Amino acid sequence: MINVNRQGEVWVFGEQHGGQLEDTPIELMSKARRLADTLGVKLASILLGDSVKELATKLIHYGADKVYLVEHPLLGTYQANSYAKVIYDLIHKYEPQIVLYGATITGRGLAPRIASAAKAGLTADCTDLQIGDHTTAGDKQLHKNLMFQIRPAFGGNIIATIINYDRWPQMATVREGVMPMPEPDAARTGEIIEEKAEVSQQDLPLEILAEHKRAKKVNLKAARIVVAGGAGVGSKDNFKLIWDLANCLGGAPAASRAAVDLGFIDHDHQVGQTGTTIRPSLYIAVGISGAIQHQAGMSQSQKIVAINNDPDAPIFQLAHYKIVGDLNEVVPKIIKAIKEKTL
Repeated sequence: MINVNRQGEVWVFGEQHGGQLEDTPIELMSKARRLADTLGVKLASILLGDSVKELATKLIHYGADKVYLVEHPLLGTYQANSYAKVIYDLIHKYEPQIVLYGATITGRGLAPRIASAAKAGLTADCTDLQIGDHTTAGDKQLHKNLMFQIRPAFGGNIIATIINYDRWPQMATVREGVMPMPEPDAARTGEIIEEKAEVSQQDLPLEILAEHKRAKKVNLKAARIVVAGGAGVGSKDNFKLIWDLANCLGGAPAASRAAVDLGFIDHDHQVGQTGTTIRPSLYIAVGISGAIQHQAGMSQSQKIVAINNDPDAPIFQLAHYKIVGDLNEVVPKIIKAIKEKTL
């Protein structure tokens, strides 16, 4: 078990693949910077790979005060065992109080291994992180400046706040897209600390012959306008209305999980708790009831327009503009008005 160091740093795992930083650690920098400032400690990032030193400077520009850089040919390709061993050794040496990972495929495989080795707690798929105080129920002891790890639970029906006051570091994975992307500051300077990796071929149980990474068909997080369809659209053929409206507006087509499960569109377009979290300027929900799991992925949109024939649909509680009606009549009229520039 790692010692409880209440003056320890806040760390972010700088996930990279092929010499390119993923978006998630950059998004995490905005929240981690506020956590570190609240605690009055340094913000650091852990960067592993082979010939990736230039990425350390990029992490500093996004808010890191320090970057712990570990370069080794055996770290050139991600494997959970070797990365977990190296990161655990760093945690044992420097004793950070908080370590954050993106809830990506990599982060979800890596963080539990490190938590197990460190005998520390881990909260998965957080949507928010805050600093606060907690008094334990039994001995009424006050624990100051703990990380409140906030995430949906019980299928998204409640929001749970999880704390860890006696097993450190406090660790969490954070969902993609829930934190705003910070702006880089090229004038920021920081410290790059180069560490040696105690890793050998025995730490690599797999031999990776080649990697093939398929790019997503749509970048929902970057879209300013998103038009999403739900099960209420009715069929894959009818989903063409969603595509047509999105194309008219120069936006991206998206869907609820129900529409994806019904085969109306593929998973790359899914918005919600098990899909992508977005914050566009305009979100149009068509035939989406608005279950809390879907709201988790789009509630921070600047403007929300909902089209549904059920006046009591939960989505209307979020919507800035509500249209009660048959989407098969409403959407074609909107498309026609846009094309004729009467809207």
